[in-house]
Amino acid sequence: MAPGLDFSDWGAMETRKGTPVVVKMDNPNYSVVEIEDPDAAFRPVEKSRGKNAKQVTWVLLLKAHRAVGCVAWMATLFWALLGTIKKRLIFRQDVGMASEKLGKGKLLFTVIKAFLVISLTILAFEIIAYFNGWHYFQNPSLHIPRTSDIQGLFHLVYVTWLWFRADYIAPLIQALSKFCVALFLIQSADRMVLCLGCFWIKYKKIKPRIEGNPFKSNDVEGSGYDYPMVLVQIPMCNEREVYEQSISAVCQLDWPKDRLLIQVLDDSDDESIQCLIKTEVATWNQRGINIIYRHRLIRTGYKAGNLKSAMSCEYIQAYEFVAIFDADFQPNPDFLKQTVPHFKDNPELGLVQARWTFVNKDENLLTRLQNINLCFHFEVEQQVNGVFLNFFGFNGTAGVWRIRALEESGGWLERTTVEDMDIAVRAHLNGWKFIFLNDVKVLCEVPESYEAYRKQQHRWHSGPMHLFRLCLPAIITSKIAIWKKANLILLFFLLRKLILPFYSFTLFCIILPLTMFVPEAELPVWVICYVPFFMSFLNILPAPKSFPFIVPYLLFENTMSVTKFNAMVSGLFKLGSSYEWVVTKKAGRSSESDLLAAAERESKTTNQLQIQRGASESELIELNRLKAAPVPVKRVNKIYRKELTLAFLLLTASVRSLLSAQGVHFYFLLFQGVTFLLVGLDLIGEQMS
Repeated sequence: MAPGLDFSDWGAMETRKGTPVVVKMDNPNYSVVEIEDPDAAFRPVEKSRGKNAKQVTWVLLLKAHRAVGCVAWMATLFWALLGTIKKRLIFRQDVGMASEKLGKGKLLFTVIKAFLVISLTILAFEIIAYFNGWHYFQNPSLHIPRTSDIQGLFHLVYVTWLWFRADYIAPLIQALSKFCVALFLIQSADRMVLCLGCFWIKYKKIKPRIEGNPFKSNDVEGSGYDYPMVLVQIPMCNEREVYEQSISAVCQLDWPKDRLLIQVLDDSDDESIQCLIKTEVATWNQRGINIIYRHRLIRTGYKAGNLKSAMSCEYIQAYEFVAIFDADFQPNPDFLKQTVPHFKDNPELGLVQARWTFVNKDENLLTRLQNINLCFHFEVEQQVNGVFLNFFGFNGTAGVWRIRALEESGGWLERTTVEDMDIAVRAHLNGWKFIFLNDVKVLCEVPESYEAYRKQQHRWHSGPMHLFRLCLPAIITSKIAIWKKANLILLFFLLRKLILPFYSFTLFCIILPLTMFVPEAELPVWVICYVPFFMSFLNILPAPKSFPFIVPYLLFENTMSVTKFNAMVSGLFKLGSSYEWVVTKKAGRSSESDLLAAAERESKTTNQLQIQRGASESELIELNRLKAAPVPVKRVNKIYRKELTLAFLLLTASVRSLLSAQGVHFYFLLFQGVTFLLVGLDLIGEQMS
């Protein structure tokens, strides 16, 4: 039908164009659309319009399919978890119990077990009372029935419990929870200040810079460059998996050979590993690298004793700087040229620290969560403290020291397991300044198993508390400024090393489950939900690719607070495990560039022939046998009793929260309990697909 030409409507064409056309189709599979003007046919149609019954049915079926798939996936995961619990806890297949050290570790486990037994008893009372209709607790007041309302002996016991809970238990829990919340807010404020400082550094583009060519010499007759004498130390102990790649990376440092000496400080007690390391050192020595091998017969003082013994050599007096790399670290060839120049014309500078980066950060969930923590530690904590305070804790590796700073600060001491932090604090008290280079990165590994990570964290948290006891008198009597003393005592030691594990363990692992059984002391939602998530968000900012792991990160950090709290108490009170040093197990993973370099070295047969010229056939056969990969040992998963006990405690508290319809508390306790369960069953370090 053609549109009518009515000239009387031309004045209204600006508001309405064309003539409405109604199109009707007999086929019920098509929709009915009303077109009011010619342009309407080309405009986007609303999603809610133009859908017939068949389309809606398909959409609903698709959503139902997705929902069923999600439920099936969760059911499969839950069934697999139950199967693992059955295999590891009931039948004990391929598992071993993690040893509990005498002292505080065993005492802490006993306390947690007592909490679990009490919680189960209270939960039984609460369930019986719930089904009997004894709902006397109405928030925020508690109604205690009269004697005439008592319905039997059990009812009398329950009412007595309510009275005792309200008058004696709740005030204690409320006082402790308020104290922990105050510490929590102080620590959150400290994190906020550090993050603001990091944003300011990024905004102003503040970083240490090298001006000109610091090695250029004014001597025209000479070579034109004046490089300082640098000593490189590689301390190691039974590092079969990583010794070769570490020595190879250090030997390829771009520095004049006559101005560089490499010390391989081997504390291995395995003769086969000693032989392999000696051969590797001899290999590079024949290539013209100035490298020597040192081995102590008596391994005292762990790493500190090893470094102290190496620094006592007479030839060390000819060197001005010393770079230290642990056995799994692989510096880039330009590492020394990016770090040593910062000492030029800066006589107060004692340490230049580089950042770590990890070759296995995506190996499993555990390595991803470690990467979040360490990225925040380097990019926020150390960078901010380095820029504004010129002080931070030495990381023990990937750093360059001025040897005079080490000597004037007392050298390496064997009194703690954190010799790196010890020498950093003493150097700071002697007036030396530190620089952190966030853009100079050194490849290394993070522990891939929970057992190795747990032992590492125990040493990292017990050592600082032990050191705090030893250094406190020296800090108080030192001649540094008062604000520097306050920073060392209040922030560096107390807030970040003591308060953090204390409130995290006490608040989220003890008080929160107890408040489910003592509702009078209930924690507000913002304490258990909003503030922790916001702090976790700030922690993940330096590693933006880890944002999908924000919830596992929060739950895992609360889980690790058990180990950190136990280690903190052990170090503070000098218990049995405070001076325990366990070498972190390495996997020996190399970066892509390292693999290419290794392949290139293997292709140079001439060098191999030169190296093997003086070796007999039997010696070569023996060397190849030692280099052969060891027979893989079947992994035995550990069962961690403290984590499992806390898992059941939190799951018990989550059941109690259902009775009072506390949704947020229920989900938090449930997920936290499942996380403890996964860690207790040693599932957190399983490989990711």
